[in-house]
Amino acid sequence: MTFFSGIAFNLRGLWLGLRTPRLFFLGLLRFAVVAMLTAFLSGLILAYHEGILSLLWQQPQSLWIAWAWHLASWLLTLILMAVAALIAYLLSQIFFAVFIMDLMSRITERILTGKKETTPEVSMLAQMGFLIRQELPRNIIPVLLSLFIMVLAWFTPLGPILTIAGPMVAAIFLAWDNTDLVPARNLLPFRERFGMLCRNLSFHLGFGSLFLIPVFNLLLLSFAPVGATMYHLDRIKGATPPNQRNPMTTH
Repeated sequence: MTFFSGIAFNLRGLWLGLRTPRLFFLGLLRFAVVAMLTAFLSGLILAYHEGILSLLWQQPQSLWIAWAWHLASWLLTLILMAVAALIAYLLSQIFFAVFIMDLMSRITERILTGKKETTPEVSMLAQMGFLIRQELPRNIIPVLLSLFIMVLAWFTPLGPILTIAGPMVAAIFLAWDNTDLVPARNLLPFRERFGMLCRNLSFHLGFGSLFLIPVFNLLLLSFAPVGATMYHLDRIKGATPPNQRNPMTTH
């Protein structure tokens, strides 16, 4: 799996989600929640963007460089709006989105394999509890770390490097939050699942790179579990001998 494979699976999942009624409804529900939170946080940023910039750079008196201050102001606003989208995504995850993600993954698996999704013999409550516990190491801490790197980049000589590294880290872990759904539902140990991520960093960077596009990322994040499940099933299909594959598999 390559960087471009990650982009392709993300877009394929979006396309399947948009043309499948059940997935479309669930994705639209996720989109609505994330969009409302993003609009609220972005509104706060737009209302105070000049004040935020003034904390970093006082508006110059000279008209010759005042244009640079205004340009920096709106560039900072765009960056903060992207951060707002990530924070909105995290808040939605904390409250209920993980349940919708798992349901979308299960539906996708049924559509592509023609059979009920694979799950261990434990209760649904135990599975959901396990998935929720995984959100902290799998998503929230890595994304907050990437945001910290981005902020640190503004105040250190390594700014250009850290400014690139922060979004890349966020992209990889946002992708993993979706591709890890099926392995986590099957209660695989964290170390084993993290090893799968490390062996496929290029793919996850490609899958998550589209999440860095402001506004469009809201739509992609809403349907990301679909493409991530397609990726997982493709890996299983590639690792299974032809004579043992499910004849009903359409993927």
